[in-house]
Amino acid sequence: MAIAESELIINNRGAIYHLDLRPEELADTVILVGDPDRVKKVSRHFDKIEHQLQHREFITHTGLIGNKRVSCLSTGIGPDNIDIALNELDAVANINFETREVKPHFHKLQIVRFGTSGALQADIPVDNFVASSHGLGLDNVLNYYAYPKTTEQQEMVKAFMEQTGLSHEVNHPYAFSGSEMLIKKFEEEYHKGITVTCPGFYGPQGRILRLGLNAPGLINKFTDFKFGNHRITNFEMETSAIYGLGKLLGHDCLSINVIIANRVAKTFSKDSNAAVEKMIEKSLAALVAN
Repeated sequence: MAIAESELIINNRGAIYHLDLRPEELADTVILVGDPDRVKKVSRHFDKIEHQLQHREFITHTGLIGNKRVSCLSTGIGPDNIDIALNELDAVANINFETREVKPHFHKLQIVRFGTSGALQADIPVDNFVASSHGLGLDNVLNYYAYPKTTEQQEMVKAFMEQTGLSHEVNHPYAFSGSEMLIKKFEEEYHKGITVTCPGFYGPQGRILRLGLNAPGLINKFTDFKFGNHRITNFEMETSAIYGLGKLLGHDCLSINVIIANRVAKTFSKDSNAAVEKMIEKSLAALVAN
């Protein structure tokens, strides 16, 4: 059945609306970055750039590292933009734009976030890297989608609600695991743990400027949270939506973050740009290795 024009928006050059991408312009391996300026920081490590596209905050560079074809896409900040990016990446890979029908054969993508984050454990210093075993979402995006919840997902969310005392007035969390295949590529020098995804930077991450918080002390409860052998290592604003949408759509996803702030030690990176560059170099090498 053809998907209506109002639901699948194709622009006048035959590309998906927000990302402005056509199928031939997207590689099977996609690096997601929040900051549009970070795209060129990644693509300068490409041996060849084939395509450079931009629409709003969504910038895409596609090219080659050796013989491996890679795309780097900026999403902007937040899980709402991830909802756009993941659905449109999947559409480019798995919907025929001419017939507006889902292709008969599924095309799997590898989607890896290169981001920045705040640590919630004192033993994860600034400028270190985290590879997320799970994304635990406080953002509600996946609550708009119908899907069967696994036992692990239900038990992790239940434990989180019980241990943190998070009010249902604030949120009802969800949880998804990352790709076991991809995380094996990131062993040495990468901390592993649960990444909490927040729908904002200030109140949702426990920062107080001029407004008080609905749930004061919640950040300390994040730090203390335990689920089996898992702990919360860090939080940011994208991972859970990437893991959730990616899993439901059938793609392999992983989130890599460099820690630029430690919320327990109250420290901030002395040179976050250098830390990001080191993350890009090390993570690209791990990603493209056989």
